[in-house]
Amino acid sequence: MKQLITTIEKVEFNESLRKENEFLKEELYLHKVIFEQAMEAIIIVDRELNFINFNKAACELFQLPKEDLLKRNFQEFLSIMPIDEIERQRNLFYEKGYHFDELILRLDGGEIKYVEYSAKCNAFGSYDLIVFRDVSKRKMLERERTINEQLFKDLFNRAVDGIVIFDENHYFIDGNYSFCSSCEIKKEELKYLKLEDFVRNKEKIIELKNSLHKNGRLTGELEFQLRSGKEKIFEFTSTANIMSGSYMLILRDITEKRKMEKQLLESEERFREVFENALDAIIIWDYEGRIVRANKWASRIFELPLEKLLERRVWDFVDLHDPKVKEIQREYCQKGEIREELLFHMPNGQLKQLEFTSKRNSQDGYHMMILRNVSDRKRMEKELRENEQKFRKIFDGAMDGIVLFDDDFNIIDANPVAGKILGLSINKIREYNLNNFISREIIEKYFEKRDKLTKEIPFTLENGQERIIEWSFKRNIIENMNLAIFRDVTEKKEMEEQLRKSDTLNVVGELAAGIAHEIRNPMTALKGFIQLLQGSICDDHSMYFNVISSELRRIESIITEFLVLAKPQAIHFQQKNIINIMKDTIELLNAQAILVNVQIDLEYDNVTEIYCEPNQLKQVFINILKNAIEVMPKGGNIFVTIVPVKNDRVRISIRDEGTGIPKDKLKRLGEPFYTTKERGTGLGLMVSYKIIEEHNGKVEVESEVGKGTTFHITLPVKQHEELEEV
Repeated sequence: MKQLITTIEKVEFNESLRKENEFLKEELYLHKVIFEQAMEAIIIVDRELNFINFNKAACELFQLPKEDLLKRNFQEFLSIMPIDEIERQRNLFYEKGYHFDELILRLDGGEIKYVEYSAKCNAFGSYDLIVFRDVSKRKMLERERTINEQLFKDLFNRAVDGIVIFDENHYFIDGNYSFCSSCEIKKEELKYLKLEDFVRNKEKIIELKNSLHKNGRLTGELEFQLRSGKEKIFEFTSTANIMSGSYMLILRDITEKRKMEKQLLESEERFREVFENALDAIIIWDYEGRIVRANKWASRIFELPLEKLLERRVWDFVDLHDPKVKEIQREYCQKGEIREELLFHMPNGQLKQLEFTSKRNSQDGYHMMILRNVSDRKRMEKELRENEQKFRKIFDGAMDGIVLFDDDFNIIDANPVAGKILGLSINKIREYNLNNFISREIIEKYFEKRDKLTKEIPFTLENGQERIIEWSFKRNIIENMNLAIFRDVTEKKEMEEQLRKSDTLNVVGELAAGIAHEIRNPMTALKGFIQLLQGSICDDHSMYFNVISSELRRIESIITEFLVLAKPQAIHFQQKNIINIMKDTIELLNAQAILVNVQIDLEYDNVTEIYCEPNQLKQVFINILKNAIEVMPKGGNIFVTIVPVKNDRVRISIRDEGTGIPKDKLKRLGEPFYTTKERGTGLGLMVSYKIIEEHNGKVEVESEVGKGTTFHITLPVKQHEELEEV
């Protein structure tokens, strides 16, 4: 019996185990189904984050098949996550045993996924469980919403039109800058203001609110009265958000537009007044030439009653075979407007010369023509033109320059000779004021004393050339018209100056011959005895003899320059290389230049040999180079260039870095006894100028104070004698 009971208990126990096993199998199957069919991605990983198991949603999330995903490590998908953020989340996970957070995954194809996850540590023994939810779409929507909100803010704040939001009680909630600017208020004042503070018409506000409740949208116009008392008209569009209980107004200031419309209406009324009462004939005609409207003066000029005139066409009053009419028609079609004069045929057979202006589409798509009878004016113009021609012949044919100017010294007209003297075109002269040429004080000073004056005034042309102009003035030849007559006396003054210099040179020559003759004989005796005494004097006094000998040589060089001035030198031209002459001169002066730290730099092109007197040219180069060395006691550079120029000439330029020569002193260079040096005689440059002149050359000097001076010597390749032989 006991054994039977034991057997029954075993059977019952086995049955219980079987049922429990089946229950567990069902539970396992249910969990497996839930695991596989779950919408969220579920993965099981070890401590190194290697994939151990995962569901179908995980394969879809990572976009990889199961066999490939099993070979991967979860860390590989976190490449764009900051390392410190990964470590932070991992530390929290192991510290608490679970963690909820967000991650950014980068898939193999480059796609980015935003996920939320829930992780459980040691969920399956030593394995961890992670459940993912893909929130990429939500993130994108949030991002788009943020962008849209920012765009709305930008649009709201930057909109040209005023935008304001107000509540059920008409109090302002927010407004953009344009609204505040238009209403002349500050943004911080908005919350204390409401619509009634600006819209005085309460009924308009009630109507606005009712329409918004009914239709949700409304457009129209509102009149605002600002706190300053200024009134403005706004064109508005309004929308309502019934759920939030707010309303939005978009306002555009059309105050100026309404003013312009009002002005346009007034302008049209004024046009009507002008049209009806104008003293000129005005007609409006269509594209076929039919006159659709005309004023009283048009009826008088065309000598037809108004109703008869409106039955005519414009072409009825002109000769369509006239070439001028055809030319006017062609020009009018091209330009759409014209101003001309034409012979019109009146219905009574009379011919009238009419000046007219016509414009296309000037009045509601019609043409408008304004006409004036100029027959009498034409006759007067003919007489005036004949008188003008007589005056113009005298004016243009005058030998002197003539300028007409008004009482404000504005130039009215000038003749061709005036343009030639002043170096300006006639049109350019008319743009000037006489004060641009002569000081206002000079003219007014002499006008106060007499009505006529003659005066010589220096004048600089636009090209920098300086001239001397002799002016004569006559005021009030007619009302508000004055006369200036002038002539260029520069050449006359230059001839007078040359004559003065020639007289000076003659006197200097005679004086130089006498001085040279009287001084040379005693000089010879002095030099001889000094040389005799020098040998018998002890060394202590040798310095004095050196000084005496040096000064005697200086006197002798001055005497030699005197003799050059005193009598003409016979010049024997030879064909020489100007570069070699300059090289010899530089070599001669190099020792003196080095003593004062002056460098002489020579640059030259391939130039033709020239006919010259080499010794005289060498003397010229010595004089100029010595002057250049002496003006740079603290050292510097002398630049010498030799280049060929047009018309078979050679230019030698010598530029120093000295103190320069003022402009007023440049003109006097080469005059007898004029020098800018303390111990100079003024003869060196004069002799140099004379030598270059005898070589048929030219010397030009450029100088800028503080920068230096440049001498340009231009010499012909051949002299007149050689040319005649050729």
